[in-house]
Amino acid sequence: MEVILAKTAGFCFGVKRAVDTVYEQTGKGNVYTYGPIIHNEEVVKDLESKGVKVLNSEAELRALDKGTVVIRSHGVDRHIYDIINENNLELIDATCPFVKKIHNIADKDSSVGRQIVIIGSREHPEVQGICGWCNSEPVVLESIDDAIAYTNDTGSDLSIVAQTTFNHNNFNKIVEIFEKKGYNITVYNTICNATAMRQKEAADIAGQVDAMIVIGGRNSSNTQKLYDISKKECANTYYIQTLDDLDLATFESVDRVGITAGASTPHQIIKEVHGSMADDFGKLFEESLAEENRISQGKIVKGTVIDVKDDEIILNINYKADGIITKAEYSNDPSISLKDKVHVDDVIEAKVIKTNDGDGQVLLSVKRVAAEKANEELASAFENGEILKGVVTQAVKGGLVTSVGEARVFIPASLVSDTFENDLSKFVNQEIEFKLVEFEPRARKIIGDRKSLVKAEKEAAKKALFDRINVGDTVEGTVKNVTDFGAFIDLGGADGLLHISEMSWGRVDNPKKHFKVGDQVRAFIKDIQGEKIALSLKFEDTNPWVAAGDKYAVGNIVIGRVARMTDFGAFVELEPGVDALLHVSQISREHIDKPSSVLSVGQEIEAKVVDCRLEERKISLSMKELLPEIDEESNDYVDEEPVEKADTAEEAPVEEAAPVTEDTAAEATEEETDEAAGSGTEETPAEDSEE
Repeated sequence: MEVILAKTAGFCFGVKRAVDTVYEQTGKGNVYTYGPIIHNEEVVKDLESKGVKVLNSEAELRALDKGTVVIRSHGVDRHIYDIINENNLELIDATCPFVKKIHNIADKDSSVGRQIVIIGSREHPEVQGICGWCNSEPVVLESIDDAIAYTNDTGSDLSIVAQTTFNHNNFNKIVEIFEKKGYNITVYNTICNATAMRQKEAADIAGQVDAMIVIGGRNSSNTQKLYDISKKECANTYYIQTLDDLDLATFESVDRVGITAGASTPHQIIKEVHGSMADDFGKLFEESLAEENRISQGKIVKGTVIDVKDDEIILNINYKADGIITKAEYSNDPSISLKDKVHVDDVIEAKVIKTNDGDGQVLLSVKRVAAEKANEELASAFENGEILKGVVTQAVKGGLVTSVGEARVFIPASLVSDTFENDLSKFVNQEIEFKLVEFEPRARKIIGDRKSLVKAEKEAAKKALFDRINVGDTVEGTVKNVTDFGAFIDLGGADGLLHISEMSWGRVDNPKKHFKVGDQVRAFIKDIQGEKIALSLKFEDTNPWVAAGDKYAVGNIVIGRVARMTDFGAFVELEPGVDALLHVSQISREHIDKPSSVLSVGQEIEAKVVDCRLEERKISLSMKELLPEIDEESNDYVDEEPVEKADTAEEAPVEEAAPVTEDTAAEATEEETDEAAGSGTEETPAEDSEE
C-alpha cells in the first residue's frame, strides 16, 4: 500500500504559537484560556491535566479576581480586553496575527461608515471576535446562497473580509456575486495562506488516491472544510480524531491512501495514524495478496451472465456472492436497453466497485473498465499529439462534452473553433475531431482542442486555393456575408469580395436584394492583392456595349425607362448596363426648367439616338427630334417634310438634337458628362475586398 501524507498537515503558525504560549504558562497556577485554546479535545485535556482551565463564558471571566488569561488564536471581542484589565488580570494575547489584521480592518473601515461584510460561520469564535471589533452592526454571510439573497439596503460602501479558514474557492465565488450586483466594494482576502495551501493540497491528494483520511477535532471548522473538499474528490473519505477512530478493515481493498489534518491537529496524532497505515495495515495488505480468489475493490473480474433484468445484470464471478451491474454502471447512455445488449451466458469483464452493495452482493462496473481502457488510449494520444474523434453528447455553457468510448473529454467554448460560436448546441450528436491539451484523469481534467485543427485546416485550404487561382479565372463559391458595399464569397480557403459595382453591368442599389447567405455564385477573379481577392460578375461576353453600336446607332428610334434624373437631364436605361442621357433641352420643343416637371422615374419613353460614342460608352437621346416643329406665327405644330435617312452619322441632321458635344458642354458640367457614361465602368480596387 502507498500512503501519501500532506506536507501542510497539522498545526498552522497561529495555532502552534498559541498552544506553545499556554504550555509555557503551565506550572504558574491560576492559568486560564478564554475558550478552548484549540479545537482539539486531546490537547485541551492534556493542558487541563497541567492545571490550565478553560473559561467558557464572559460571566466566568468577570468572576475572576486574579490569574493569567490567555487569549486564543481565534481572537475575541474588544470588550473582553476591557474586562481583563478592569479585574487586574494578567493578559497574554495569543491571537493569530492574521486574525488581528482582520480586527484592524473591521475597526478602521467601520469607523468611516463602511458596512463590514464577514464571510464565515457566525457561530465560529473567530467570526464572533471580528464582529466585536466593528463600530456598527456587521453582516455575516455563511454561504453562496446567503450572498445571492443579500441586498445592500443602506447603500453604504462595503468592506468584505473572510474567516481565515474559509473555503478559498467559495470566497471567490461570493466576491464575484457582489461584483455582479454592482455594489461599491473593497475586498480583503484575509484567508490564511496556510489554509489555502492546505485546502489545495488536500484536493490534489484526494484526487489521486482510493481512500482519504482527514484528522482533526470534531469542532474544528478548518478540518471540516478539509473533509468536505476531500469528499468531493474521493468518495471514500474518513474523518477521525485519533488513531482509535481508525478501522483498518475499512481499507483492506485500497492501493493508495491519502492523509491530511486540520490546523488544530497535533503532529503526534498525525504521526500515529501515518505509522499505523504504513506498518500495521501494510502487513495486513500483504497478507491479503496471498488469497488468490479474493474479491477486492478496484479489481478487474470476469463473470458469466446468469440473468438480465431491465435495470441490472447478474453475473457468476466464482465468488461467494454474485456480481451486480446496474444500468448506470453498464453505460452512460440512459436510453440503452440491457436486454437488447446483453444475454445469458455472455462473458463480461467488469471492475469491482464495492465488495458488498448492502445486500451481500458485489457491485461491478463495465463502463469504468471501458473508461480506463479509453483513458489509456487518450494518454497515448496526448503524449503523441494524435488527432482523436469523439461524439458530442452535451453542449453546456462553458463548452462541449464529447465521448471517446466511455471516457469523456471537455472542449472549452474558446477551443471549439477559431471564431466565436454563439450556438454550441448545433454540435450535439456530431462526430468532431480534436487534440488533447490537458490529460489529468484522476483530477477529471481531460481537455480537448478543436480550434487548432480548424485553423490548420483553413490554412491548408487557403494555401491550396492561392496556389491554383490566377487573375481571370472563373471560380464558384458560397455567399458568406452581404453588406451595403458588396458580398463576401467563400471560395473554399479564402473569401473573395464581390463589390457592388461588379455585381452587374447595370446599376445595383442594394446588394441584399440580389444575394443572400448560402447562395451559390459563379464569378471571375478580377484582381489578387496579397490575400485579398476581388471578384466580378461582369463577364465580357455579357457586356451589353459589345452590340451597342448596331442597336443604338445615330438615328435609331429606341424605347427606354427613366432610371434617374438631375437638373440637366434624365438618364434612360435602354437595357441593363446601358444608360443614355436625355438632356433637358432635348425633351420638348418648349422650354423646360427641370426634367422632373414632365418625366418621372420608371416612366417608359421613346426617343431618337442623336449621338453614340462607344469608346466613351456615351449615348445621347432626343425626344424633341420625334416631335413636329412649331410655327412661330401660329404657335402650332406644322407638318415636316420627310427626311431621307442619312448614310452616315455625319450626314444626319443633328444640329437640333443637342447631343452632349461642344455645343451643350456649357450646359452640362464635366461631372454631368461623366455621369452620362452610365454604369458598368467603375473599377473595383482589390483593397475593397477586406470586410
